[in-house]
Parts: sequence; C-alpha cells; structure tokens
Amino acid sequence: MKSLSAGTDEERAVIMLRALANPARFRIVKLLAELNMCVCGDIVARLPLAQSTVSEHLRVLKESGIVQGTVEGPNSCYCLVPEALSWLRGQLNLGTPGTVIQLLPAREGNGQN
Repeated sequence: MKSLSAGTDEERAVIMLRALANPARFRIVKLLAELNMCVCGDIVARLPLAQSTVSEHLRVLKESGIVQGTVEGPNSCYCLVPEALSWLRGQLNLGTPGTVIQLLPAREGNGQN
C-alpha cells in the first residue's frame, strides 16, 4: 500500500480540520466567531456541556492553533486566532467567505455520467 507523505503545511491543516470535525469544538469556534471578542469564563454557560468537557475541547482547539487562551488562576480567556483560520482557508483554496466553492472538477456536458 502506498502512503502519503505530508508536508508541514498539510500536517498543520489536518490537525486543524480534525479539531474542527468535532461538533462541540465546531460550536465553540462558531460561538467565539459570533461574539467577535475574547471570552472569559462564559463559554461553559453558553454550551450544554460540563466544565471539564469544555476545557478539554478548548485544549484541543488551542493545540491546533485555532484558539489562543490565557489562564490566570481560576480565570481563563479564549479568542480565535484569525490568522490561523485565514491560513486554513488559503490551504483549502476556499477564497473569501460567502463564495460558493466547487471542490470537484466541473463535469463536461449536462452533468450526467
């Protein structure tokens, strides 16, 4: 069996996509994007998840580079890393937000096989 050898950029993209593939983590990212600011302590109150579960998801998002966070004693603040999301968009050639992307090549003719 042949194996794919991934470059550094590809490995980083896969790590980020794996982090986003989890519904709870995706929801956390959406929440942070909607609030458009750093969130300190409010994340657990806004999700139907236990504190420990949210903490674990935030850890994964932070390790993937999607979220940055600071923990000072009992207080923690988390923000999206916009550069990371822009970088991922560029890796996927997704263009600008709101555009329709066709990941598969266009079919010739009327689209039937």
